[in-house]
Amino acid sequence: MTITPWRATCIQMKGGLVGNAASRVAAWSIINRNLDRAITAIEEVCAGNHKPKLVVLPEFGFQGAPQDLSPADWIERACTPIPGAISEPLQHVAEQRRIYIAAHQFESDPDWPGRFFNSCFLIDPRGKVILRYRRINTALWPSPHDMMDAYVARYGIEGVFPVVSTELGRLVMMPCGELSVPEVARVFMMRGAEVILHPNNAQSSPGMEAAKIARAAENMVYVVSANIAGGIGTSRDGSLLGGRSQIVDFLGESLAYDPEPHETNAVSALIDIEALRAARASAGLGNALMRCRFEMYRPFFAKAAFYPPNSFLDRPMQDEADLERPAALALRNLKEAGIVGG
Repeated sequence: MTITPWRATCIQMKGGLVGNAASRVAAWSIINRNLDRAITAIEEVCAGNHKPKLVVLPEFGFQGAPQDLSPADWIERACTPIPGAISEPLQHVAEQRRIYIAAHQFESDPDWPGRFFNSCFLIDPRGKVILRYRRINTALWPSPHDMMDAYVARYGIEGVFPVVSTELGRLVMMPCGELSVPEVARVFMMRGAEVILHPNNAQSSPGMEAAKIARAAENMVYVVSANIAGGIGTSRDGSLLGGRSQIVDFLGESLAYDPEPHETNAVSALIDIEALRAARASAGLGNALMRCRFEMYRPFFAKAAFYPPNSFLDRPMQDEADLERPAALALRNLKEAGIVGG
């Protein structure tokens, strides 16, 4: 089936922070206002002259960050399953407007009690959640890697790196700073990904801006990156600003960009999957994938074991102090490998 070019739009919106709310009721009042803001923005772009097939909302757009709350308090105060109370209003809009909606939330799951996940999800035009990705590389919050053996046994490694085939092509999601981890995007490419949907919540950083272009070009994928407007989710006073939503094509060319931290839906572009597929099938010099020599790198990755898996397999992380032991082990392993130190 030939895929005609389709439009993706970034919803660069502000989001009220829940972490300082005094109660669950107060927290959900903020979450619901954030949802209303997102839905209004989606309705505006759908009513315009260039209705998108897909929109991407920013990371932390509905809840902000946990701030100093313990995992148990954050789960009680602000978290919900997927599908659940955060996704359901968006599912209704997706079905009404016949569009895909890519979004982010902190997720609780009764199958993993005492834990929450930094999760992306994708809703299709029928209003169904068709993809959920839980962030692996995270500094402060739980990761599937923290209970890797049980998690992979439950979902399979393919379920840890989900790719969904749609009428728009093969889509994946990853949030914020995880785009700066080359291996994640590389695995998604190996699983057939053609478009990376990137809910973002980051202040200005040369590294992040370079990652958007690098991940797109080196994997020959589109990157659709929607950042938060105003203050980022970890900035209590709002002084650290978002902005710089961007859409990058499979050659690393910027198709749409706004450097300012204001609310905007102007970062919008056509995604040409057939052009991507033709480039991947070419024997020319522009095909970065055809010339990848993975066999030469495999021995190094086979020996790479730094941050310890299964650190919270038997019990959930209780607070930030629990991270001191795995962090110390990771540094020790880096030193033993000759990566850290003289």
